[in-house]
Amino acid sequence: MSTIQSGAKKRRDPSQSTSRRSKSTSTRENRAGLAFVTPTFLVVLVVVILPILWTVLLAFQNAKLVDIQENGLLGRWTLDNFSQVFGSPGFWSSLGTTLLYTVGATAGSVVLGLIAALALRRPFRGRGVLRAAMLLPYVAPVVAVSFVWEVALSPQYGIVNEWGRKLFGWDDPIAFLSTRSYEVGVLGVHFDIPLALLTVIAFETWRYFPFAFLFMLARLQAVPAGLEEAAEVDGATLSQRFRHILLPQLMPVIALLSVLRFIMTFNKFDDIYLLTGGGSGTDVVAVRVYDFLTSRFDVGAASAQALVLAVVLMALLGVYFKFFGKKMQEESA
Repeated sequence: MSTIQSGAKKRRDPSQSTSRRSKSTSTRENRAGLAFVTPTFLVVLVVVILPILWTVLLAFQNAKLVDIQENGLLGRWTLDNFSQVFGSPGFWSSLGTTLLYTVGATAGSVVLGLIAALALRRPFRGRGVLRAAMLLPYVAPVVAVSFVWEVALSPQYGIVNEWGRKLFGWDDPIAFLSTRSYEVGVLGVHFDIPLALLTVIAFETWRYFPFAFLFMLARLQAVPAGLEEAAEVDGATLSQRFRHILLPQLMPVIALLSVLRFIMTFNKFDDIYLLTGGGSGTDVVAVRVYDFLTSRFDVGAASAQALVLAVVLMALLGVYFKFFGKKMQEESA
């Protein structure tokens, strides 16, 4: 009789059945989560992680393009690739050119995007068409827009030189994309400017300012209108309203855009290569990686240079987050 009663109690115990149901529910949820995550993980593994690991391995191997298949996964190990990269003529100058190009293009695209966002934040007739036109440099194919710039800046038949002769009285046409240094006189003072480098910086600024424009326009439209109206009633000028109301609202977005554009521009290759081929003082590190691979057929040295480029970028981003990351978090809080 006691055995029957204890068995009945076991069957009636709700805690055990509840725990079994919770375990089965959590198991199903875990399996469903793995099912959703697995395709993304496989894509990232094949497209991102494995190529990076292979690049790191090749950076420490004596691998030429003609015999790369014979090396295998673990080929002939060497450190000569890094000595070849650091000892090659023009490496440090190309690194300085890369930093100058990156900082100039990043600052230019963010500032121009901010100006465009401020100009188009208020409704007026034709604003939608103008907003759509703002996106054309960003969505157009880079081959097409670079060809347009090459034609427009041509010293033989470019429209820019034609306007320069008519409006500014240029005596000789200027080869914007093939002139390393150009002498400019301002108020009787003459100095040289890196013309080709400034031209590709201008192209990068023009092409990617819509990226910053979209982010900052969305943030400006989220600012309560009552803040500016109250400041205007209190007698604040336009510059004061921008400095004390709009700019603090935009600083987190500007910080994020600066980091994103710095990373993208630091690794930029196609824009410069299509415009100048890396010549005339525009020899950035990404173009040198391509030259190591195509002109020397040295896969190991190209991988080593790409690895050095990645390390330098991570170091620069580390410095940025060390000194400015906490400040940006405090302003966005």
